This record gives sequence, C-alpha cells and structure tokens, in this order.
Amino acid sequence: MSKKGIHFNISERKVLLRIFDVLSILAVLYFVSHTFDFDYFTITQENWKWVLVLVLYISIFGTILELYDLQASSKIEKVSANIVLTVSTTVLFYFLTPFFTPILPDNRLQILYFYFAILFALFIWRYAYITFVVSPRFYKKVLIVGETSNIKSIIEIFKVADPNYKIVGFINCETNREDKIKFKDIVEYSPKQIYQVIKDEHISEIVVATYNSENITSEIYKDLITLLEGGFPITEYTQVYEDITQRIPVQFVGKDFYKYFPFSRSNQNKMYLFFHRFFDVIISIIGILSGVVLLPLIFIGNLIGNKGPLFYFQERIGKNGNLFSIIKFRTMIKDAEKDGVVWAKKNDIRITSFGKFLRYSRLDEIPQFYNILMGDMSLIGPRPERPYFVRELSQILPFYETRHIVKPGLTGWAQVKTRYGSSVDDSLLKLQYDLYYIKHRSFFLDINILVKTLSTMIFFRGQ
Repeated sequence: MSKKGIHFNISERKVLLRIFDVLSILAVLYFVSHTFDFDYFTITQENWKWVLVLVLYISIFGTILELYDLQASSKIEKVSANIVLTVSTTVLFYFLTPFFTPILPDNRLQILYFYFAILFALFIWRYAYITFVVSPRFYKKVLIVGETSNIKSIIEIFKVADPNYKIVGFINCETNREDKIKFKDIVEYSPKQIYQVIKDEHISEIVVATYNSENITSEIYKDLITLLEGGFPITEYTQVYEDITQRIPVQFVGKDFYKYFPFSRSNQNKMYLFFHRFFDVIISIIGILSGVVLLPLIFIGNLIGNKGPLFYFQERIGKNGNLFSIIKFRTMIKDAEKDGVVWAKKNDIRITSFGKFLRYSRLDEIPQFYNILMGDMSLIGPRPERPYFVRELSQILPFYETRHIVKPGLTGWAQVKTRYGSSVDDSLLKLQYDLYYIKHRSFFLDINILVKTLSTMIFFRGQ
C-alpha cells in the first residue's frame, strides 16, 4: 500500500484559513503592543471582549468580501484586494463601535499601527498558505477507474473545482477497449497495474466513474474489493462531484436516481418552515420599506434612462407548478419581446442604460419583496422561471421540474455560484446548484447564501 501524503480537503482548508487568520493577527498585535509604543489594543484577560469583537469582525467581513474563497486564496495577486478590503472594513467598524471596543487613542499614530499590523499579519500568513498548503506536496492524488466516455468531463470538472485534487491517471474498466485516450499529464494504465500505480504515485483515493457497474470487469472488481477491505478509500464519482463542486451531477444520474435524491428533511420540517416563513415576512417588510425610500431616485432614473413604465409584470412558475405574476423594475425597452420569447443574454441590446445599473446593483429585484410577503416566493430558493422556458428545458434537462418542490427565491445557491444563465448549458449548471440546495437545505446553507448574496451585490455581479 502507498504512503499517502497529507491532504487538506476543501472544508479543512477553509477552517485552516479562518483559524490562522485570527492567530496571525493576534500574534502580530501582541508583538506590536509589547515592542512599540502601542496600547490601543492589548491582549489581556480583562480585555477579552476586544479580542472577541475583532475575531467576529474579521470572520464576518472576511466572508462577505470573499477572503475565504479557495480559488482566490490560491493566488496572492487575487487575494490581495480581498485582504485590503477586509482589513479596511474591519478596522473602520472596530473604530466606530467604541461601546464594544477600545476608545480611540489620543495618539492617532496608533491607528496606523493597528491597521498595518493586521494587514501585515494577513499578508504574511496568506503567502505562507500559498507557498506550502497550496503546493503540490499537499495535492490529493487520485486514480480514476471507469469508462472512457466519462474521463474527459471528469478531468475538466475536477481541475476547475479544486486545483489540489490531482488526477494522476485512469484505468479503462471496459471489456472492449478501444485505442488509448491521451490527456496532458494524465496516464492511462492497464488494470493489472493498479497496485503498482497506487504504490509508485502515492495515490490517496480511487474514484469509480461508470454509468453501469456491470461494465467493471471481474478482475477489477476483485482488486477494488481487496483494496476496500484493506482500508483504502474508494469513492463513487457522483458523490465526489457533489462534495467538491457543491452541485448535483444530474447528467450522470440514471434510473437509480433515488440514490442521489434523499432530499433534506428541512423541506418537511415544520419548525424550519415556520422560521423560514417568519424571516421571509420580516425581511420582505424591511425590503419594501427600503424600496419606498429609494423609489423617488429610481423613478427619476427611469424617466431619464428607461422612458416608459416603471414596473414590469411577468408570469412565472412557483411551488408545485402554480403560476404567479412576478414584479420587477423594468430594465428593458418597451415591447422587448414583440418578435417572440428569447433568452436574455450578456450585453443584450434590449437592456436600457438605466436598466444595466438596476441589474448590476440588483435593485431591479426590490419589488419582488411584495411577492415574498404574499407567499408566492421565498427569500431563498431556485429562481422562478417562465412557463415557456420551463416547458422547453424540462424536455431537455433531467429532473428540471424538481426545482418546483420548494418555493422559488429572490436569491439562491445557483445565483451566488454562477452568473446569469442565457442558454441550455447555463440552465443545466443552475439546475445542478438548485438541486444541491433542495438536497442540503438548512439554516446554515441559507445563511451562507445570504452572505454570498451580499458579496454578489458589493462586487456588482448582477445580470
């Protein structure tokens, strides 16, 4: 058996980043307070509240400003802007809440000490993280056993989803093998080489990727059983796909679909549903009141940039296939679909100049708080689609109408993980995320979506 190296899973890396962000900041502040003329922030038993508030601010603003995005965190040039934004916001709020934090010092130089100490701590730790944890020595080396028709899509998806998940090679389990398939840096091995490959390449995991288990030859089956009995990790492709990408691979789910859809108990949990509806009502009322405050400015912008009706009504499909009329601020020209229903697309010429601002800022969605208050929608859920597109997509995409077992949402897992969809392929990607939400629906996932929605709005990742 191979000597497996150390590998940090996605969840472990996120926890690692959070813990050492805090530890590095506290360590540098402790050093500064004992080395320089700096007494604004001191770490003592009496000042534990100061430390707790700082840790909370770093965690909250770091999450909102994507300091814990693993793709960005793997490159210093990408994470640098997030570090500066997080530190700046954290320090600003820390100074503005003196009831929980120290009173501003008379010597304003200490403010600079405080700011640059935190900034320095994060940059040093994140550079160390990129140098060591994201380096090849911590890659998880994987061997694929499956059909050649699956190999290409598996390699591409895993490479994008988690750079630390390294597919070293694959074994074609089909009885009737064609010519070898070649991929860069990925070798096709003979089934007889499985033990040698595990030893020589220090393989940490075998992933079985096949549409039909009957395609696995008896020899490979015996080898896999022997490895499993010896404690070697063997996983099924769709489960790995779901864990790494946080979406359901519906294109690989067949007649045994019931294995992949043990939907979240929260969908039937009365307490969860009660609090979900309670927060929907509270937040929708706040949203409507905020919309009333912004309405004069939006009305003026509509007169200048849109020149037409302020509101836009459109039929959408809700929970259990029920129809309702969604309300939005109009962002397109009048009679935008006079020639028939078409997909909205990037740089759509039908979108007005003011409409672009409304979409990028997500202000066009404000009237939907009324739909939420009326119970047609929820704050979180799959985005409601038009009947025309539902009929079209349900004939192409498997399980598409499964989205309708929960209320549609103003925001959702698909909205915070992808950009605006304008094709069947985009709809497939969004469907995968929507089904993941339905399967894993919980208070924790809802909070995660709300935080990511704030990030989407702050970075203007609208439609």
